[in-house]
Amino acid sequence: MTKVFIDGSAGTTGLRIHQRLAQRQDITLLALPEELRKDDAARQAALNECDIAFLCLPDAAAKQAVVLVTDPNTVIIDASTAHRTASGWAYGFPELGDSFAQAVKNGKRIAVPGCHASGFIALVQPLVSVGLLAKDALLPCHSVTGYSGGSKAMIAQYENSARSPLLDAPRQYGLSQQHKHLPEMQAITGLESPPIFCPIVADFYSGMAVTVPLFASQLKGSAKDVCQLYL
Repeated sequence: MTKVFIDGSAGTTGLRIHQRLAQRQDITLLALPEELRKDDAARQAALNECDIAFLCLPDAAAKQAVVLVTDPNTVIIDASTAHRTASGWAYGFPELGDSFAQAVKNGKRIAVPGCHASGFIALVQPLVSVGLLAKDALLPCHSVTGYSGGSKAMIAQYENSARSPLLDAPRQYGLSQQHKHLPEMQAITGLESPPIFCPIVADFYSGMAVTVPLFASQLKGSAKDVCQLYL
């Protein structure tokens, strides 16, 4: 039976993964008692005992966890941004093509795509890969997301009955163009420049709508070619 350990199981992402895997009959979930959850020795033992480790941690902690893994057979699936463009790591988006699928299937180090990034990449990478969109294209990207992506603090803020009425309206953030998803949005699509990214958080729990507007002159083909590509 496959042994799975979730490092960071108390966070929003870790809890959701645990809920889903707990329903499986072919998986044994390894767990640490609360008092050892942040104990490095206990974490290292669990990370090397398991077959698959999910890292649901901040970037720095995820990098530390990878160092703790000495068993070459342990598969690491990292939900943080720490390894999404790192050498030797598969980008966990097999739908992008056979090379991505094989890297995920055979890899021992797999990075989970970012939420905003997934929408942008799904739209743009196919266009660039077949030459319908040039690599030097300058693109905007608008992404409206629910508040659960902001983790526990933002969930509490939005679900507080005494919250500010300003939260009733969508709010743009990340105006400095330093959003943590930008490196993978550029690297995985093959673009020479990152997009102008406009993330917006709105008053719903989860879900996302990503839009990438294009001028017709940017396409090296027709709208029919684009539709055919996405089928």
